[in-house]
Amino acid sequence: MAHPKHKHSKTRRDKRRTHYKATPPTVGTCSNCGSSVQYHRVCPECGYYRGRQAVEKKATA
Repeated sequence: MAHPKHKHSKTRRDKRRTHYKATPPTVGTCSNCGSSVQYHRVCPECGYYRGRQAVEKKATA
């Protein structure tokens, strides 16, 4: 394994890490109920995914 001969400064370390940034999740609209839903996920409101019911949702009284 390679071992550093000299210590890298915090600036050099941070310059290398500038590309590691978090991106917000992509959000679309549900085709069934129109609520906001994350891509490739079942709709938390109605339980539909790609036009088909994937999860049974309980009716609230």
